[in-house]
Amino acid sequence: MTETGGLEKANEFLQELRWRGLMVQLSNEQGLVEYLAQGSQTLYCGFDPTADSLHVGSLVPLLALRRFQLQGHRPILLLGGATGLIGDPSGRDDERTLNQTAIVGEWVEKLRRQVSRFLDFDGPNGAVICNNLDWVGERDVISFLRDIGKHFSVNAMIQRESVKARLERADQGISYTEFSYMLLQALDFLELARAHGCMLQIGGSDQWGNIVSGIDLIRRHLGDEAYALTMPLVTKADGTKFGKSASGAIWIDAAKTSAYRFYQFWLNSADADVAKFLRLFTFMTPEQIRKLEAEHEANPEQRAAQRELARQVTALVHGEAAVVAAERISEGLFAGDVDRLELEDLQALQQDGLETSSVSPGEGILNVLVSSRLSGSNGEARKLIQGRGLRVNGVQETDPRRQLDFDDALHGRYYLLRKGKKSYHLVARADSVSAKTD
Repeated sequence: MTETGGLEKANEFLQELRWRGLMVQLSNEQGLVEYLAQGSQTLYCGFDPTADSLHVGSLVPLLALRRFQLQGHRPILLLGGATGLIGDPSGRDDERTLNQTAIVGEWVEKLRRQVSRFLDFDGPNGAVICNNLDWVGERDVISFLRDIGKHFSVNAMIQRESVKARLERADQGISYTEFSYMLLQALDFLELARAHGCMLQIGGSDQWGNIVSGIDLIRRHLGDEAYALTMPLVTKADGTKFGKSASGAIWIDAAKTSAYRFYQFWLNSADADVAKFLRLFTFMTPEQIRKLEAEHEANPEQRAAQRELARQVTALVHGEAAVVAAERISEGLFAGDVDRLELEDLQALQQDGLETSSVSPGEGILNVLVSSRLSGSNGEARKLIQGRGLRVNGVQETDPRRQLDFDDALHGRYYLLRKGKKSYHLVARADSVSAKTD
């Protein structure tokens, strides 16, 4: 590739990142274009283990690493085995709870397994996973203060937004522990620059001050120029927090958020958000996204954009089979085609928090309706059945004297009750109520 061709390719890539809404701050755009145009370059993004799984907000930087890799660059995914023990003050109004070393270590290993499927680890630009505990844990206090601390002005540090916001809160303030986080992140950038030639760090917009501190440290120690690129902290158009649902946080780990609920989260995206989410979270081309946006604008009631968004992101995180299962469950619930539901589908619904009753074989349907709160009394339950307002496994129930013997249960273990069009309740055989997906 000619020098001009490399510059054009690098510039086009950054312009696409900007079009997707993936670029908030950039330390030196022309310098970064020239850096990327030289060939395969190394960049990194850090992820602190604050839980045993990443949530959907973490997909923005994680997929950004993949976007760079698809351009021929080498991504480093840094897990904060050390910084996770300290706590990042960025975006926080209060002090983080310090977790035990063993717990953070377990979370690091879980995240290592979780993130490995998003990047390619083979070939000349194969991804690398690092743990900053490997170099921070070897540092003694004196060398850290002399080699790193001496380059940081406290006057400048307290002007960083993450610190300044906390200092202005008289009821909170900031501990020296979290105040030192900036130095550790800068050290990470320096160590990766030395060991891997890494001169670009990407991260959320709340990390700008920390990343710039690393750029300064690299210049002081190595005399080289490094670069920073930050991405948005995703918000919803209505101002509510992204990555939350009525049932809680949306996690990447299927054991914490089933693939079906994950799919439903994206499917339920507001019209005002769906175009932005398609740009941020999918690898659809700009042409494909623009076409879908036009289709959505012409016929928003068909929700074609939401369906494609749900398919694309669910396939990225959980695989194509999970998309098929999620759509099968949706059909089973909303079209009444419950016979297609597999055992794993019903277990996913139980995991997701669909109201579930544990029932022994032979329990009367009236008692089940009352205990499940689908009806307020036996009399009300009888009227519900006589009024043809109840379906059991998709079939209209007509006998108020019916007993649930589980001979005709789905997979011998479940009954799916539906009152009206939208009220669902899952009845599980008593000895299977704990049989959820691991």
